[in-house]
Amino acid sequence: MSRNLFLRVVDAIKGHDMYFEQHVDAVGRIGLSTLQKISAVFRMLAYGMPSDATDKYVKIGELTAIESMKRFCRAIVEVFGEQYLRSPTTNDVARFLHIGEQLGFPGMLGSLVCMHWRWKNCPIA
Repeated sequence: MSRNLFLRVVDAIKGHDMYFEQHVDAVGRIGLSTLQKISAVFRMLAYGMPSDATDKYVKIGELTAIESMKRFCRAIVEVFGEQYLRSPTTNDVARFLHIGEQLGFPGMLGSLVCMHWRWKNCPIA
């Protein structure tokens, strides 16, 4: 994921849910940063990492990681759902097919499993 895309998602989520903003607690200690919470979520999603393993990398506890995941997923649906989490329109399908054709995969629509293509490194070939 590019840095710009990551920061765009971070800003959108932070603006949507106050939970992701960094706060100062009653004792005056600074809490977890937005980047810590969202980085933990991305690591769990990208690598299938369990929530208790995020402590080693991002210094975030298991319960906070779980809460961050729940709030992140809810915020993604609410912020980006209408534009990105919908069925493709006729124009989308035509654009995807054109891109696939340009890349040498005619007729392929959003699938990495192209059984009709020979691939010398395919593990089941």
